[in-house]
Amino acid sequence: VPPPPRRPWYRRRPLVAGTACVCAVLATLGALSALPDRQRASADGPAPASGPTASGTARARGSEPRDASPSPSGSPTADTSEQPRDPAAPKQQPGTSRPHGTTAAPSPGEQPTGLPLTWSVNSQAWKLGCGHDYVIAKPPSQVPPPPAPQDAAPWAATQNAVHGKETLVQLSVQGRSDTAVVLEDLRVRVTGRAAPVEGNAYAMDQGCGGSITPRSFAVDLDKDRPIARAVAGNDSGTPIPAVRMPYRVSAKDPEVLLVTATAGACDCRWYLELDWSSQGRTGTVRIDDDGRPFRTTAIEGLPRYMYDTLGRTWGSYG
Repeated sequence: VPPPPRRPWYRRRPLVAGTACVCAVLATLGALSALPDRQRASADGPAPASGPTASGTARARGSEPRDASPSPSGSPTADTSEQPRDPAAPKQQPGTSRPHGTTAAPSPGEQPTGLPLTWSVNSQAWKLGCGHDYVIAKPPSQVPPPPAPQDAAPWAATQNAVHGKETLVQLSVQGRSDTAVVLEDLRVRVTGRAAPVEGNAYAMDQGCGGSITPRSFAVDLDKDRPIARAVAGNDSGTPIPAVRMPYRVSAKDPEVLLVTATAGACDCRWYLELDWSSQGRTGTVRIDDDGRPFRTTAIEGLPRYMYDTLGRTWGSYG
């Protein structure tokens, strides 16, 4: 029997191609089986990447890319500061946005606002640093020794002491800037009068200090309409002539005013009003004792005591 005729070469090509496909599939399966389990693909998607990043460099712990910032949820959000602005969005005008709590500087010609001056007050000043009386409703055995002048406020508060016969208010005033502020007038307002406080008068005449050299004013609280009158002062024995208002103050040129208010027949409550003007503006500030009126009572007819430093006791003093 003659041998069968050989098939043409083009009829053998499908078999060769099919064999090549089978070999490729087997090679792929072999490569996948060689991968570690944590890098093996799953039906849910690729496993998390570890090791180097796509650029081939490892990121340091805690570092963040420069174009991302942490969002409230903890995931980074892209920085949009360099993104193009929407042409339809309105343009922000310069100076329309300022940090919270700041105010814009006044433009040329704009009127300034706010109080142009600052002040502080000491209602426990003593004449020449030593002479003062307090009225206290306690016997001498229950009253501690006189304090140093700088400790007068807490001492008087613990004893419920009232200024006897006179109250010295030392008022320090200065401007907030180099712009001048004119102190136009100083007025007295009496808010109430009552019978003098009962008790004993205790003199603080021990341990005299240096003298005070401010502008001095005198007020008679017994009058129906008391007025603060400028009076002569004293600087270590050197008289200081009375200088009437107005005064000019600034941040570099402060002024100290000393008001001496006396009461001879009442328990008086009162405060001061200070008128000022600056750059075409005017105003009035109330000067009081930390929100309360000052208080001064008469001591006429009350027993008066002075402290004996040798015997460490209060002794009667005429």
